[in-house]
Amino acid sequence: MEKRKLGHSDIDVSLICLGTMTWGEQNTEQEAFQQLDMAIDHGVNFIDAAEMYPVPPRAETQGLTEQYLGNWLARRGRRSDLVIASKVAGPGNGLTYLRDGPRLTRDHIRQACEQSLRRLQTDYIDLYQVHWPDRNTNFFGQLGYAHDPDEQSTPIEETLAALDELVRAGKVRHIGLSNETPWGAMEYFRLAREKDWPRPVSIQNPYNLLNRSYEVGMAEVSHRERAGLLAYSPLAFGMLTGKYLDGQRPAKARLTLYERFSRYSGGQGEAATRAYAELARELGLSPAQLALAWVNSRGFVTSNIIGATTLPQLEENIGSVGVSLGTDAIHAIEAIHRDFTFPCP
Repeated sequence: MEKRKLGHSDIDVSLICLGTMTWGEQNTEQEAFQQLDMAIDHGVNFIDAAEMYPVPPRAETQGLTEQYLGNWLARRGRRSDLVIASKVAGPGNGLTYLRDGPRLTRDHIRQACEQSLRRLQTDYIDLYQVHWPDRNTNFFGQLGYAHDPDEQSTPIEETLAALDELVRAGKVRHIGLSNETPWGAMEYFRLAREKDWPRPVSIQNPYNLLNRSYEVGMAEVSHRERAGLLAYSPLAFGMLTGKYLDGQRPAKARLTLYERFSRYSGGQGEAATRAYAELARELGLSPAQLALAWVNSRGFVTSNIIGATTLPQLEENIGSVGVSLGTDAIHAIEAIHRDFTFPCP
């Protein structure tokens, strides 16, 4: 398994990161343990969780994902071999059951971290990430920025100061961002320099063949600030596997169970997916392997966060590290991308 440096830290993480948001909703604790065992056996050392998980978020299941991971760590005793990441939730998304509505204030961040540590049964979190901003901006598929001069937001300075306290206390080794914009990311880096506070070592944003928005602005931030992308949703909620083409809705699949994940399943998304699936067949690959191998090949990517509900899916996804896309394949991918995006002047 290829390892890449986590930002400017001294930590090496596997190119494939095991995502966990299905644990407690689509996957049982036993299935979560099986996924962890398989991933570790294949050289994965990077596990990503969040206080909000599983997804879709519900009061009845909140925290189960971290709990499952903590129980596995307690039984297997491999904590020092692994890089454990988690996240503190921002406001909104119907999470009123979580601290009466989560915010990124000092008190909320401290409470969230302590609760995650208890569920994970560990003394420290290797990478603690801000799950999404505490301000009105573009994330979770929102297009077009609409400024609200009256918004009630938590200043990034307060958020970063709270994260600094956790690092100094030894409860967090490094911090990261998630669902951030270029402005937000650069504000964190500016404050880190000016206040001598911890610098983000990573940015976890969506990135896949149907959503390449990270390349506009954020990829340059990753390179110049040494904070690589932890790419989430690399298969576009499973759309890029091709299993939803022609109206198919396999039993127990995410889009079958949850309509909220239909962001990539419109007409243009389906047409592009079909083109990528055809290219994959020409190359002798599965559509999933093509999509994941392409994300793996990007120079600004630190790790590719894969999720699975079955062990065969997980094995196929991890196997993408052995797929090397040649120049012709990359050119073909770019040609499809141009066909399904508006040309720039």
